[in-house]
Amino acid sequence: MRVVVFGATGNVGTSLVDLLRNDPAVAEVVGVARRRPDADIAGVSWRQADIAGDDLRPVVAGADVVVHLAWLLQPSRDQAEQWRTNVVGTRRVLDAIAAEEVPALLYASSVGAYSPAPPGMRVTESWPTDGVATSPYSRQKAYTERQLDALEAAHPRTRVVRLRPGLIIKPAAATQIRRLFAGPFAPTAVLRLFGLPIWPATRGLNLQFVHTDDVADAYRRAVVNDVHGAFNIAAEPIITAEQAARALGAWKVPVPRPLLRGAAALTWHLRLQPADPGWIDLAVNAPLLATDRARDELGWSPRHRADDALAGFIRAVGRGEDAATPPLDADSSGPARTHELATGVGGRST
Repeated sequence: MRVVVFGATGNVGTSLVDLLRNDPAVAEVVGVARRRPDADIAGVSWRQADIAGDDLRPVVAGADVVVHLAWLLQPSRDQAEQWRTNVVGTRRVLDAIAAEEVPALLYASSVGAYSPAPPGMRVTESWPTDGVATSPYSRQKAYTERQLDALEAAHPRTRVVRLRPGLIIKPAAATQIRRLFAGPFAPTAVLRLFGLPIWPATRGLNLQFVHTDDVADAYRRAVVNDVHGAFNIAAEPIITAEQAARALGAWKVPVPRPLLRGAAALTWHLRLQPADPGWIDLAVNAPLLATDRARDELGWSPRHRADDALAGFIRAVGRGEDAATPPLDADSSGPARTHELATGVGGRST
């Protein structure tokens, strides 16, 4: 089996490539990225390509499975650039798959594709995927779901799998995630010395985290098994304010929704951090995921608890952990985070 992985150098891609190259059912792994990593990995060949503009047919030609993980989270201040990569780029990947008659596509959807649900309700994969309207990320994920619908309708023999995970974290992605969501002014020395001191107790802020390695295992199972459709991927327990306080030793601080969103909007507009306020809207409106289908049909279950994964991740942010690929490498931040500052803190892609 020949597997082509777009976004192979990122948070999920690095874990997935490692699993696939050690799976006896996989004969060849092709990692695709905008920036080719310097390190050679046994069992992996690399292709440099930008899904927004490069010819993708030669990249996917001869593949048995294509895994599409590539996604641009920054620049948050240029939604047209995000759309060009995330939506138009996804369309170009799907067109190449259709033209080359690739038998199977695995796509990185998200909990962010789902419409809001009643508080406390766990949604199955049949829940509407119309997104949260005020979140650019959510709108883009919802739109790409419609692109997958069109591919399935036009090419019914193509096996299409959509994984919809919660918040994906691992220690080796700590620096990248800090860079994407907290920016260059994040006081990581505080995290290193004291951990995360406070957690907002905000109505509706109940989060589902999952360790990246567990998400990668779900992808691997979907690659090597003849499954179709969508799968929710998340770990227990749900991270409420109480659960976060226990896991992190943090103080719960009551923060009303408008105040939390207002603080995010103000700091974003002042270029103090790179995450647009739509992420707060998504965090408090995204539904909780039921994962029965992944357990029953993929035989998947997470090896890491969500609270343990979160605590380990926060410690890794404090230590500045990274991995040796361009998106994850701490060197991408530059000396004293100068490269991050040069992007305008969310103004350009990193």
